[in-house]
Amino acid sequence: MLGTAALGLVPWMVLLARTLPASPEVRNWQVAWVGVDILLAAGCAATAVLGSRGHGYARLTASATAAVAVLDAWFDITTSLPGADLLQAYVCAAAEAAVAGACVFLAVSKRAGSMRPG
Repeated sequence: MLGTAALGLVPWMVLLARTLPASPEVRNWQVAWVGVDILLAAGCAATAVLGSRGHGYARLTASATAAVAVLDAWFDITTSLPGADLLQAYVCAAAEAAVAGACVFLAVSKRAGSMRPG
């Protein structure tokens, strides 16, 4: 089913690449950006709480949080204007990449279910 979905998305991506405007006007821009950051913060918090309790679900929240961090970095960079705005986006993306890397490590680590110190 996932393979079929992957193949089905190819024509959709081609359609989007050909039809989406290069500079759209976006409504609720602040809500969209703050929402992504809320999701990222919630994922970090959930992973920290579950991990500190030694719960195996920390692997799942770490995986989801890594994905959100990568997407946040992607959109920070690709929607920034050249100059100082883009430089700030790269700085933020570096921090988000560090979060994503830490989450991936936790997700695949043998100790992910027992992240308590000691």
